[in-house]
Amino acid sequence: MLNPQRLRVFQAVVAAGSLQAAARNLHYSPATVSQHVTVLGKETGLQLFERDGRGIRPTAAGLRLAEYADEALAGLNRLDRVVDDLRSHRSRHLAIACFSSVAKEWIPLVVLRARQLEPKLTAEISLNEPHGGQGRRPADIDIRNESFDEPAAALEGYQRHELCVEDFAVAVPADHPLAAVHSVSMQQLEHEHWVDHDIYESPTGRIIRSACQAAGFTPEFSARLDDHHAALSLVAAGLGVTVLPHLALRELPQGVIVKPLHKPRVQRRIVAHVRRSTSQEPLVEDALQCLSQQAEHLMTAQQQWTPTSDAGGPAQ
Repeated sequence: MLNPQRLRVFQAVVAAGSLQAAARNLHYSPATVSQHVTVLGKETGLQLFERDGRGIRPTAAGLRLAEYADEALAGLNRLDRVVDDLRSHRSRHLAIACFSSVAKEWIPLVVLRARQLEPKLTAEISLNEPHGGQGRRPADIDIRNESFDEPAAALEGYQRHELCVEDFAVAVPADHPLAAVHSVSMQQLEHEHWVDHDIYESPTGRIIRSACQAAGFTPEFSARLDDHHAALSLVAAGLGVTVLPHLALRELPQGVIVKPLHKPRVQRRIVAHVRRSTSQEPLVEDALQCLSQQAEHLMTAQQQWTPTSDAGGPAQ
């Protein structure tokens, strides 16, 4: 079995680009780092680095080993945390994966209620957009959003619970002509500059692009980023408009006005996937109930936003 510490040192060298830089980052001597890498090469029978001018660079085999070492070390990190929890008699956890607007708007109440049931609980919240999160615990509840244009997703080992259907709205600068209208059709946004808040092509981004296509245009972006709070700040600065679901529009910067969207009405499904092995635990059951209640409140609140003249239905 390969030595985990040698793998960690090896990864540090690959990430830093040199033995000296890795040594500084790890607070080791260059000789110690070099020894770890040399022994790992002998253990694997692989040439992990090659000369590159005065420095070194990982070989193709070295890069492949570093890639697979990520997953192995992440598993060991999780195991270390379990051992630490058991040693400290701290074994209750609730792991939730979700997207950022749910993390901000719904999860605080979920955690508050969970800790009322289990005062020593540790809640671990991780974002699943963009997907990743090496080293995190498997989610007891994984909350995702879906496009109506795509098949309903099923996660292996999880039970699917649809929470609600959420509407999108458009955010415009306060001095924009559209700020004075009751509601906005997608076609009215054809010639606007857009601020994109989704450079990773998540379901939310795909839903918005599908709605634009249904209205017959491709948006022209003045800026693209991966944070909807920053996107709204750019809208406030007059750099364009952006389309977001209601959960992401609870707190607006000064100078931003939100208007309902129609023709087509833009919507997404919010779904909670509950891990089968923990689905009967009271903490998980209560968390799902809390999420369902907040989803119902969202559905009720957004009814006042829906243009009465719109025929309704998801973007096609």
